[in-house]
Amino acid sequence: MKIAIISDLHANLEALLALPRDYDELWVLGDLVNYGPNPAEVIDFVRANASAVVRGNHDNSVAFDVDCRCSPRFRQMAEATGIYGSSVLGPGDKQFLRELPMRIWRTVEGKRFLLCHATPSDPLFEYRPPDSPLWAQAEETSAGADVILAGHTHLQFVRTFGGRTVANPGSLGQSKSGDYRARYAVWQDGEIRLCALEYPVEATVAKILSLPIRENIKAELASVLRTGKVPPADR
Repeated sequence: MKIAIISDLHANLEALLALPRDYDELWVLGDLVNYGPNPAEVIDFVRANASAVVRGNHDNSVAFDVDCRCSPRFRQMAEATGIYGSSVLGPGDKQFLRELPMRIWRTVEGKRFLLCHATPSDPLFEYRPPDSPLWAQAEETSAGADVILAGHTHLQFVRTFGGRTVANPGSLGQSKSGDYRARYAVWQDGEIRLCALEYPVEATVAKILSLPIRENIKAELASVLRTGKVPPADR
């Protein structure tokens, strides 16, 4: 069984289409929308190809018209692209996002997986970095899980605590790992492998630059995609 695990797609269709299709199953850890130019197309792909999808904070924001509670540095970007996304998504797309669960349990080859977007105890909003000691603590919401899969931070990692593995595949659609490559993970033969993928980032940037949003926001979104870094605060 080969499982591709992706998170934080952020309406980046080019990165999604570059993902190798040699998997048996595709698992998605949320944030299909916002920041990128193709929310409807990304939802269509996920709906057609993924066997497990959980709701992220940006999905929740667009689905229910509520605050995504993202970091202050990205708030204007999220708000602008959220308005755009809401204008191009149909009722069925928003209903799909509304119906996404916040946690999914799966058993594969004798291992119990818990899928969530942020953390098991706060699946939408908690920002828990890779080195947080909280990952090692027992939580009622993840009791019995052999593997916890979470996204949200856009930072790849795999950590093992006793017999439990915690992994974040990174962001497929908006890298924050210091370069533009799309990040994802693969579960195969009882192990998780972290991967980085080249994709035509300038095609995504060109679409962003044509969006009907403020020029400074487009420039910041383009900068994040090209560099894989958060823009300086004085931009």
